[in-house]
Amino acid sequence: IEAGIQALRNPPMQEGYISASEAIYHLLTLGKSLEQSIEGDKKSFTLQYIDWKRPERNVFHVCEEYSTMRSTSKDHYRPDIVLFVNGIPLSIIECKRPDTKDPLKQAISQHLRNQQESGIRKLYVYAQTVLSMATDQAAYATNGTTEKFWAQWQEKFESETEEHAWRQKLLELRNSSLANAQKDKLFADRFKYVRQHFDALEEAQILPTLQDEYLWGLCEPQRLLELIFNFILFDDGAKKVARYQQYFAIKKTARRIHHIEQGRRKGGVIWHTQGSGKSLTMVMLAQAIAMDPSILNPKIILVTDRVDLDHQITTTFRKCGKLVENASNGQRLVQLLQSKSDAVVTTIINKFEAAVRKMKPLPSQDIFVLVDEGHRTQYGTFNIEMQKTLPHACFIALTGTPLFTRDKSTAAKFGGIIDSYTVDQAVADKAVVPLLYEGRHALQKVNEGPIDTYFSMVSEPLNPYEKADLKKKFSRADQLNIADQKIYAICWDISKHYRDNWQGQTPFKGQLVCQTKAAAVKYTQYMDDIGLVSTELLISPPDDREGEDSAYTESSDKVKAFWNGKMDEHGNGKKYEKNVISRFKNQPEPEIIIVV
Repeated sequence: IEAGIQALRNPPMQEGYISASEAIYHLLTLGKSLEQSIEGDKKSFTLQYIDWKRPERNVFHVCEEYSTMRSTSKDHYRPDIVLFVNGIPLSIIECKRPDTKDPLKQAISQHLRNQQESGIRKLYVYAQTVLSMATDQAAYATNGTTEKFWAQWQEKFESETEEHAWRQKLLELRNSSLANAQKDKLFADRFKYVRQHFDALEEAQILPTLQDEYLWGLCEPQRLLELIFNFILFDDGAKKVARYQQYFAIKKTARRIHHIEQGRRKGGVIWHTQGSGKSLTMVMLAQAIAMDPSILNPKIILVTDRVDLDHQITTTFRKCGKLVENASNGQRLVQLLQSKSDAVVTTIINKFEAAVRKMKPLPSQDIFVLVDEGHRTQYGTFNIEMQKTLPHACFIALTGTPLFTRDKSTAAKFGGIIDSYTVDQAVADKAVVPLLYEGRHALQKVNEGPIDTYFSMVSEPLNPYEKADLKKKFSRADQLNIADQKIYAICWDISKHYRDNWQGQTPFKGQLVCQTKAAAVKYTQYMDDIGLVSTELLISPPDDREGEDSAYTESSDKVKAFWNGKMDEHGNGKKYEKNVISRFKNQPEPEIIIVV
């Protein structure tokens, strides 16, 4: 026990604040393996600091004005409220009077000051949730979270009855009298003078405030431990705690998969708008399935288009006692799917499609396929293939693309919509910024006579059917939109609009999205010719097998010429991409980045 306490008391602060926080988090969630000599024999024990499965077996304390010495002086900072579980400070709360200027901003600022190297970082390294409150305003985060990522919390209910019961419980809690023994402790010493005030408050009914909702929603012992164990992740060097829509979508899905209809578990579609953390929702959902005691040996397949999620997923599943296997190719994926291993399998969408087509049907109903789809790949023909190969598997898709009427019928094949979090909700929560759209049209006059004459000349060898087909092809909007004159007109419009509204007056930049690489190169050249706005084009490499038309001279293909020039400048594709993005983010130029 002494060795276990010593391990907890010495976080590796020299490795950096978030690395030390991650080490503490793993220590708390995984426990610590320690040796002890008993009657001459060395035995190994795993010490658990917290009983995560049975919250009632832990000891909970609240401490106000918790005095902590700063790391660079003998001064002390005093966080307003610290919540301890088994003597470990897991949550820190700052409270402000609601009548001060920007009270919530002040509380968040105080948390951030306290976490600086000169502050009381050695207290915050243990904190898993941090809250800021001002009676009718509140926000929450985890340690290390910058101000813009502090989130709002709200309860989500599946029925009016459930909501009424929750609000009634909160009202009862708010108005329940304290025992005299508790009062004697609370109002001892310097708080004697306010006891009379609080005794008088018990005589009338008090309605709960937003502060009460946050305390009950985030700090109730069972909820607090659940949030810490199941809903905190480390991603790209940052520590993240789930937002409310992630928490409730995962809880709802975890209940839903227990319903078995026609030999398969009920899946569905989680529609959470772009920017709401879909990829991390998928990881936390997979973890919830893996830890469900009623599902023996679940086989979980995470299908994503983010290769960088692999490390994230591997570290997350350590505390579940699950291995993570990455299927780097289709053949390996087939082997993993057909094996009896209960490892979590990660793959990317195109590998999964290829593997599904090669496999014999797998009858198990304990297969869970979680698809993070940004492009509707699994709808349509691929969906049919999946249903054939995995007839009893549970499919859960996560999408950020708005679901139109035609999509809702295909979503029904997955089991319907499980949960939705719309753009309007995300904007109201300040999780994403509103999208402002202004339609613009490049004025163009079409001189029909010369065009018809030219068409008659070039189509002379064709029969009437072929002429009609050719005319139809070249009168389509996508063809007209890449005509040189149209591109030139749009470039002038963009250049003048940017110059008159944004250039030199704001810190904002622009992004121009084109339909093809060839069109993008034209846009770049015309914008440079006009010269009002600085631009950079970022494209993927052109296909070397295309664009050549002679055995004796190299193609004059402008896309290849552009790419070769960039390779000459930057050395390789990765450096080119990294350098252009870095310039766009950190340098005054380019003002507009052009992509396909």
